[in-house]
Amino acid sequence: MKRFADAMPYINLDAIDLRILNALQTDGRLTNQELADQVGLSPSPCLRRVRRLERDGFIRTYRAVLDRDSVGLGLTVFVEIKVEKHSRDNAQALQEALAAMPEVVACHMVSGTADFIVEIVVTNLKAYEKLLTEKILVLPMIGDIRSNFALTRVKSDAALPLTHLKRGAERHEPDC
Repeated sequence: MKRFADAMPYINLDAIDLRILNALQTDGRLTNQELADQVGLSPSPCLRRVRRLERDGFIRTYRAVLDRDSVGLGLTVFVEIKVEKHSRDNAQALQEALAAMPEVVACHMVSGTADFIVEIVVTNLKAYEKLLTEKILVLPMIGDIRSNFALTRVKSDAALPLTHLKRGAERHEPDC
């Protein structure tokens, strides 16, 4: 029997697919010709592979990653939230409320002392206080909140590591 941590879905990507994904994570503005040159394909097969990776959900979207400070979002807060009365409905309502707030740039349901960890970006402490008091604390399913203010951003918006998908000595077979 496989342990949960050992279970990995079968992902059918070859070395060229992985090179395409890595290249696009580094620079999503590459032209098809530039991408094809980087991965060692001619443009037509490269474009077909990119379209397949998009269709199959490996590539979700393309967007510019903005510099937070340059656009005036100088404060990042990591908020730990506990749900008041644990229920599926309360958790779902909280998820929907948080997802609707543009200041929330990431939200994760977690195990441990908190139920959710939320990453919030705002202009300053006063803006966070307003968001907290007018939008978050008024939610009826909130039990407890702890705010952690980022002092320095060491790493964010990094490319996903894909080395676990490389084929070779360790070939991942289908689970079924």
